[in-house]
Amino acid sequence: MFQIRNERATDYKSVEEIVRKAFYNVYIPGCMEHYLVHIMREHEDFVPELDLVAELDGQVIGNIMYTKAKLTDSKGAQKEILTFGPVSILPGYQRKGYGKRLIEVSLQKASELGYDVVVIFGSPANYVSCGFECCKKHNVCVEDGKYPAAMLVRELKPGVLDGEKWYYSGSPVMSVNEKEAAAYDDSLEKMERKWMPSQEAFYIMSRSFVE
Repeated sequence: MFQIRNERATDYKSVEEIVRKAFYNVYIPGCMEHYLVHIMREHEDFVPELDLVAELDGQVIGNIMYTKAKLTDSKGAQKEILTFGPVSILPGYQRKGYGKRLIEVSLQKASELGYDVVVIFGSPANYVSCGFECCKKHNVCVEDGKYPAAMLVRELKPGVLDGEKWYYSGSPVMSVNEKEAAAYDDSLEKMERKWMPSQEAFYIMSRSFVE
């Protein structure tokens, strides 16, 4: 049986293990996403109602977490929005639709909570099937006015961003301290940090912009 439910305190350790296994060596040698999960739950921008796990036959196999973010228009007016990440599926269960279902259910819940925009950073190939679009289509940029290729936007209320240029600001919790993350990783069961081709693809994508 497959179900999606809110994360419980008893899930914390297994969720962090899933995140670690899902991201290890994908973007960098090792990973920092499990440390982000570890510290995110206590941050003021964390949205516990949208902290969800995917459970298959009684085993937690995936997780998604949201934090608050904001958009600021050219007049200085701010709009509270959401971002998610990490979204993780245990290796062995990936590419079977579980991650997409987690995203879809969480977006519906976000809409029910009154949020109307979600901005994320990730590979477009992974998220366009969930309705995410290039940030430039919605005139959402980062602080310097550039449009990162990896920044994607989903309007939960169509047209809500029309007519303005928006500047994105994420939660401070997303700025993970690399040394603290590495120290936390070293305290866990050893996994080999190594180079993978996906890290070069990430390097290119994370430094690419839409003109």
